[in-house]
Amino acid sequence: MTLRPHPAEALLVVDVQTAFVTGPGAVPAAGRLLDRTAALIARAREGGALIVHVQNDGPPGADCEPHTPGWELHHRVEPGPTEVVIRKVRDDSFAGTSLSGLLTDAGVRSLAVCGMMSEMCVQATARTALELGYRVVLPYDAHATHDIPAAPGIADAVPATTVSRVAAWALSREADTTTPASAVTFTAPAHQVGALR
Repeated sequence: MTLRPHPAEALLVVDVQTAFVTGPGAVPAAGRLLDRTAALIARAREGGALIVHVQNDGPPGADCEPHTPGWELHHRVEPGPTEVVIRKVRDDSFAGTSLSGLLTDAGVRSLAVCGMMSEMCVQATARTALELGYRVVLPYDAHATHDIPAAPGIADAVPATTVSRVAAWALSREADTTTPASAVTFTAPAHQVGALR
């Protein structure tokens, strides 16, 4: 079966940081997630799309506290006019960052979102992108999270795959959430991105 391509002019790689993909804090099936996100980054580079690596600055003592090993981005960044790093302190990658201006300056109309965590930073970022009028594809196999532990007397544990699916389902009326990463294609945005922000 041939998959219909889903084009995007930008790729947002949300919080793919060492603490979340290696060691005891890694999300389930982290290796598979890294394969998908690496493939998306490679195709975005080939297509000339804008790539934004979003890096979460956690509070003191957090696994992703700035300038600790867990805070480092897992994927290699090729800094330049079409590949940038934006740091954030909130779930929404647009909140208090230059992301909106960067996408606007580049003339981006459609974007793909991948990374972690599905029900937190990925969902918050995708929701704001939709509210701003972007066409959004959230590949179902390119975002992940942790299991939700049981709450005795309230609920059983919820597997990470279910959490991710529910997080995407909440966006499914407006975003494409049933496309695999392999079907996302990339093209250059309308304008040349001027300078790193």
